[in-house]
Amino acid sequence: MRKNIVAGNWKMNNTLQEGINLARELQKVLEGKTLKCEVIICTPFIHLASVAAEVKTIGVGAENIADKSSGAYTGEVSGAMIASTGAKYVIIGHSERRAYYGETNAILKEKVLLALANGLTPIFCVGEVLAEREAGKQNEVVGTQISESLFNLSTEDFGKIILAYEPVWAIGTGKTATSGQAQEIHAFIRKTVAGKYGNSVADAVSILYGGSCNAGNAGELFANPDVDGGLIGGASLSVDKFLPIIEAF
Repeated sequence: MRKNIVAGNWKMNNTLQEGINLARELQKVLEGKTLKCEVIICTPFIHLASVAAEVKTIGVGAENIADKSSGAYTGEVSGAMIASTGAKYVIIGHSERRAYYGETNAILKEKVLLALANGLTPIFCVGEVLAEREAGKQNEVVGTQISESLFNLSTEDFGKIILAYEPVWAIGTGKTATSGQAQEIHAFIRKTVAGKYGNSVADAVSILYGGSCNAGNAGELFANPDVDGGLIGGASLSVDKFLPIIEAF
């Protein structure tokens, strides 16, 4: 059975103390609850060590990782540095990193390798922009993102990956991805993985949905057979908004 996962992505939000307080509040609320999914919070680098020390049943991840292992790369944070904080996960290939910082499939390929080399679990993001969706190229775009960044991995290493689909066209555009559209692309992603690694590997990989998932639509989205949870942005910054998504399973 593959894992159900709800992961929060704080992005560039929360001071250190605000982040610690949020993590403490979430941990306190979740204690004693019987959950049907794993919960992960991915935080800015400055929060990692402090947050990891606060939580017991919540996974902790970084939002990015350098594509170099060490050296004269001012401002970068390596996989070894991330792992040393107690974090276990790292988001790689988020649409904002691709769009704003020019991260290519080749760069992301290196980041995945360095994450795995340091014992981190990549949450690897894929997704198409509005023009690509309107042109009917979503499968081509997503398939290429997966193949060019991940299909160099051994079967064993690919089995350590979590995938996350982001309909970039449905974020901040006024357009909304339906539950059916989410299932359709998630099924395509699983079929793509099966074509390379076989059905058993494809059936085991968790594929999260990352497009404006909230308390109102999480239950419908998570009911799809190929949607294994969510990568949650703004709603993860409030326990009141994040908890209903966690409990949607």
